[in-house]
Amino acid sequence: QVQLVESGGGLVQAGGSLRLSCAASGRTFTYSLMAWFRQAPGKEREFVAAISWPGGATYYADFAKGRFTISRDNAKSTVFLQMNSLKPEDTAVYYCAAGAGGRRYSVQTEYAYWGQGTQVTVSS
Repeated sequence: QVQLVESGGGLVQAGGSLRLSCAASGRTFTYSLMAWFRQAPGKEREFVAAISWPGGATYYADFAKGRFTISRDNAKSTVFLQMNSLKPEDTAVYYCAAGAGGRRYSVQTEYAYWGQGTQVTVSS
């Protein structure tokens, strides 16, 4: 089993920044890809960004390119999502996920482990 715990969400004004963290514990050797997804009220959960483990290749949704940066601290088994220039439409619950890896990094079913989520609210 792998446990994922997100932190760093909160309320921020449009144009501001937040840094989300996802700490992994347990059988961390069982996964090679970690990602962030988000789900806004009334919408389906969508892919935000992913990073391979330990190689470090990164992948982004189009809306995240240029504003969000995913990174990781291998020693601490932690993944970060730096979010800049936030917009009200970025308001959502952000989830961390871990999976075995592969090319379908944006597909939710590729991820076996999920965190509880952290709320991000961007005010206009």
